[in-house]
Amino acid sequence: MRVCIWPDYFAISYRNSRNSELEGLDVDLARALAGRLSVRLGFVETNFTSFMDRIEAGDCDIAMMAVGITPARAQRVAFSRPYLASPIYAVTSQDNARIRTWSDIDTPGTVVAVAAGTIMESLMGRTLRRADMLVVAPPRTREAEIQSGRADVFMTDYAYTRRMLLMHDWARVIEPPERFGETLYAWALPLHDPAWLGEVNSFLGAARADGTLARSALRHGLTPILIR
Repeated sequence: MRVCIWPDYFAISYRNSRNSELEGLDVDLARALAGRLSVRLGFVETNFTSFMDRIEAGDCDIAMMAVGITPARAQRVAFSRPYLASPIYAVTSQDNARIRTWSDIDTPGTVVAVAAGTIMESLMGRTLRRADMLVVAPPRTREAEIQSGRADVFMTDYAYTRRMLLMHDWARVIEPPERFGETLYAWALPLHDPAWLGEVNSFLGAARADGTLARSALRHGLTPILIR
């Protein structure tokens, strides 16, 4: 079973720089799914710009990287039942005096960074009226854009904010009003394969029922966004 992941997704599908091991909720569940099916497991590293191309090309059988469900993506991939739900958060630096509250973000002269291909790119493209949006594609990172001063703030989800607060003492997270941009997350599969989709949904239901999903979410600090 070939599983597409984004290896920079902290708590989801993250390659730990200290030991080069993969860890996170979806890594745990990919291993559990492979065990259920009695198949060998291989991880295919990708990102949110190209993961659908990889699925369509047959490079991976499933993307287990907390993929946000959107109508545009549903034109190209099938989605499992959702298992996480997260609003959008803002991350800025501790010493940024201009961005203190959420209302400071969409203001003239502010540069808002988003990762290319993510739900934040399309959401902020529709939402921003006065600020400028900077789309960041690999190998550039949103963190580097903030630290260099090229951007004032970047938008991300709950899981990624955990990484920022744990690993970067310069980072400050701004919570959104009224769960702004809340998105359901699922796994992405090839279109037109109902048997495979049914197998994946059956596994997810079993993982929810026997506590596998909840235990892994707790281990990786994701209980607050878990769909029970």
